[in-house]
Amino acid sequence: MTSSLNNLEPRPVWAHFSTLCAIPRSSLHEAALRRHLIDWAQARHITASVDDVGNLILKKPASPGCEAMPGVILQGHLDMVCQANAGTRHDFDRDPIDAQVRDGWVVAEGTTLGADNGIGVALALAVLEAPDLIHPSLEVLFTVNEESGMDGARGLAAGTLRGKTLINLDTEEWGHFYLGCAGGVDVELRHECEQEALPPEYVILRFDVSGLRGGHSGIDIHLGRGNAIKLLVEALRDLCAHTDVRLIEISGGTARNAIPREAFAVCALPVAAALNIEEWVEHRHEAWRERFAQADADVAFACRVDEMPVGKAIHHKERDRLLTFLDIAANGVARMSEDFPGVVDTSDNLGVARLAHGAFHATFKVRSLHDGRADALADKLIAHAAGYALRAWKDGMYPGWTPNPSSGLLALCQRVYTEQFGRPASLQVIHAGLECGLLAASHPQLDMISFGPDIRGAHAPGERVEIESVAHCWQLLKAVLRALARSQELRR
Repeated sequence: MTSSLNNLEPRPVWAHFSTLCAIPRSSLHEAALRRHLIDWAQARHITASVDDVGNLILKKPASPGCEAMPGVILQGHLDMVCQANAGTRHDFDRDPIDAQVRDGWVVAEGTTLGADNGIGVALALAVLEAPDLIHPSLEVLFTVNEESGMDGARGLAAGTLRGKTLINLDTEEWGHFYLGCAGGVDVELRHECEQEALPPEYVILRFDVSGLRGGHSGIDIHLGRGNAIKLLVEALRDLCAHTDVRLIEISGGTARNAIPREAFAVCALPVAAALNIEEWVEHRHEAWRERFAQADADVAFACRVDEMPVGKAIHHKERDRLLTFLDIAANGVARMSEDFPGVVDTSDNLGVARLAHGAFHATFKVRSLHDGRADALADKLIAHAAGYALRAWKDGMYPGWTPNPSSGLLALCQRVYTEQFGRPASLQVIHAGLECGLLAASHPQLDMISFGPDIRGAHAPGERVEIESVAHCWQLLKAVLRALARSQELRR
């Protein structure tokens, strides 16, 4: 167990989270963690099975006397978003997460922590081994590849789950019950650019945008943070207006569901222009620092001579096409919700852009509380791309989760929350993609709710989770399960 987590309460939850920090679990690489959990379950006589797409399902019978009560499903996902700050040496396929305690929070300083959704997984595992907890029959569903495609929830066969109520443990703000979420779709772009040799007497320079906070492309999209790709492209278009810029390479962002924190471009400039480039860089940097003084005060912009071998740049017409498209393509909040004040209804995020050896690709993540609006915004991005002769298409669509304010599970959870904490929880929908929409599609009988602890900075280095809120989640989850074991309203 990670030494810094040794004395945290509730100990069963933090013990499991420490194990999750020790076992790498990036999307599509959850096999080692799954094997560990199967061994763990079998040692405790908990039934474990794996479905055709790799989801892990653990089952525990009801407590004596509770066999007639409807079964309960606890649900989370095994994978985590893997991001590290520039200069942080971390191999997410091999290295454990360095989780530390800081001022009431557990944090990973230079990488993502994996509290999304490691804390939810840890809570469910702690329930399974709690010796005196009264509960109905339990199914624990741990899905795979949630972060990069929701493949586990998408591939779950109809009828796999037998329970009638489902508690999703993948939201990130304590004191709220979530009863709906956004759906989403990816927009993928590809283009092969015509290339040409570099002229003589040109200097190769690398431009870097860094220091941005990034964050979750759904729940943080309204905060006005900088998108490193968009800022880099904005700067390059400005530079093209002053001198001849030969564009060789672009790289920005690492995931479609994370706001890009860093981006760079490799360009060739005439020697005379390169000699005076620092003044232009500083001017651009100062403008950004003023513009993002509140949302992204540490934004940085730098330029240096690059020692890469002399190769080819893309043709100037291709350069103008890509930079103009990326600069004016929609990014950020498109519409606020009319039904839920302060909640984003529709948005998109330019999450990844790459240009290397003439091959260009980019990915946008589109989200909406209304599936039709997500589809419409994706279509607009595709049409915009077509206007620049760029090939684009939709991929990975998943439905939103429609709120059910009359949910019996919600009423029970609200009553229990008030009993435990002296006030009702607030009700929310989230501008992020929970798996509940897909699970409702394959299992329409489910009555669902979601809650979780306070997690800040999910999908970005420095991600942290508040210790006290984890204890509150544990208290609430146990109380809800005890209430479900006795509830006459939800009896079959």
